[in-house]
Amino acid sequence: MTLFAQPNAVFLEAAPSFPLDETDSVPALLAFLVDELAHGVLVVSAQGKLLHVNQAARRELDRCVVLGAERGELKVLMPPDAKAFQTALGKAIAGKRGLIRLAGEGADFTLALVPLQRQMGVPCDRIALVLSRVGVSESGVFGAFARNHGLTHTEEQVLVLLCRCLSTPEIAIQMKVAVSTVRSHVRSLCAKTASSGVRELVNRVAILPPIAPAPVGQIH
Repeated sequence: MTLFAQPNAVFLEAAPSFPLDETDSVPALLAFLVDELAHGVLVVSAQGKLLHVNQAARRELDRCVVLGAERGELKVLMPPDAKAFQTALGKAIAGKRGLIRLAGEGADFTLALVPLQRQMGVPCDRIALVLSRVGVSESGVFGAFARNHGLTHTEEQVLVLLCRCLSTPEIAIQMKVAVSTVRSHVRSLCAKTASSGVRELVNRVAILPPIAPAPVGQIH
């Protein structure tokens, strides 16, 4: 398996889709379910062959910043990351879960490696790779959370910035308003969501179901 390649590596189509009107088999339904997750999920063989890629992971491969694909094989584009990935993959093949950080221009996320076989003493040939989300507000249910609590558009903007770990003064600068105005919005957010403070408020967003945002035209 090649662990790094040029950024223009071409991603080949991975797993075929399963029309719902043709089959309700467990593998087909699971493939549809995994596609709805906001987390990128890939399944690779021990040799790095792509066996399944959900939509969120496909977008990351298409960006070709940290991860890419060539001739159906996963590529880790940055040599330092490739070394860490190779070590973690070896451990996953031996049945041990791993967690590594991948970073590149405009990308910084954590990758979990999960062996999909639990037989002791037998090398695992199917490894799940799960990418962290871009941010806690990157969820298809974030808008529903805002609507359910009656948040205004401005309050929703403040909440997004809080979830990005910006301080009150930093939010004021970004939104071009007074610090006191931001504090007023934060108090309103906490009151509407029955949160005791910013930490609890952000945590409520962080534990929202990790559902991918609906495509344009499918938002209800």
